[in-house]
Amino acid sequence: MTLTIPGFDHIRLPGADGVELTAAVGGSGSPVVLLHGFPQTHLMWRHVAERLAAEHTVICPDLRGYGASDKPAATDSDVYAKRTMAADVVILAAALGHERFALVGHDRGALVAFRAGLDHPETITHLGILDIVPTLDMWNVLHGASAAVGYHLFLMAQPPGLPEALIANSADMFFGSFLDAWANDATALPEDVRAEYLRASAEAVTSIVADYRASAGIDVMHDQADLDAGSQLAMPVTVVQQDWGAQLGYDAAAVWKAWAPDLDHRLTRAGHFMAEEAPDEIAAAIQGLLAR
Repeated sequence: MTLTIPGFDHIRLPGADGVELTAAVGGSGSPVVLLHGFPQTHLMWRHVAERLAAEHTVICPDLRGYGASDKPAATDSDVYAKRTMAADVVILAAALGHERFALVGHDRGALVAFRAGLDHPETITHLGILDIVPTLDMWNVLHGASAAVGYHLFLMAQPPGLPEALIANSADMFFGSFLDAWANDATALPEDVRAEYLRASAEAVTSIVADYRASAGIDVMHDQADLDAGSQLAMPVTVVQQDWGAQLGYDAAAVWKAWAPDLDHRLTRAGHFMAEEAPDEIAAAIQGLLAR
């Protein structure tokens, strides 16, 4: 049985190109869409979503290729491009009657949110980003021995075949290693939640790899085109992240300022899974973003 957010409806909604997504929807008020990261599902938002639902309609989809959402075959590079995944979110929200909404993403979901902010400025009113830099910048800051922290990015960038086979043959060990290494507080991921993430990820190896492979190809091309055109995020943006700049030797706030003129950049002491490790902090950051 799929775990979902208590008290939320668990429904199917349309995305782009005939893909359907599953989402948890609850609360009432102005809409906020929350996008999960890797190797997780919408369940990662359970604590934050419950806090926000007192004042907002909260929509937590599984991204295409993840959780209970459709997992289309990557027949071309567009299928898992963040541009396509951003279109999923816009279409999904419109199906619920929301032509404009705030959007917050974590990890992979944050890459989708970033692309949605650039591609749909008339739709995204506020943008929240948890623990990433944009795809183009991500590759630029990974260099030397310090890049080992992102080894999975390089593995899943390889041509189809080998990455899928390697990961599928040791799925629980592979996905579990990130849950172990990236959490500062292991108690934030109780056994039933951890088991749900491992089950969902093991069932989605091919589509997860396709999502990552897109970030070594078509997503870079889209980011570069926007950079060359001088495109920026038009809405208020809040970024909360670990101090990756200090660890990898770059100015994270400056990276984000180049894309987001109206920026609130924050560092957290929580681990990568900050929505689960520090839900009060993250909910407050989102509420502050929505008040801008």
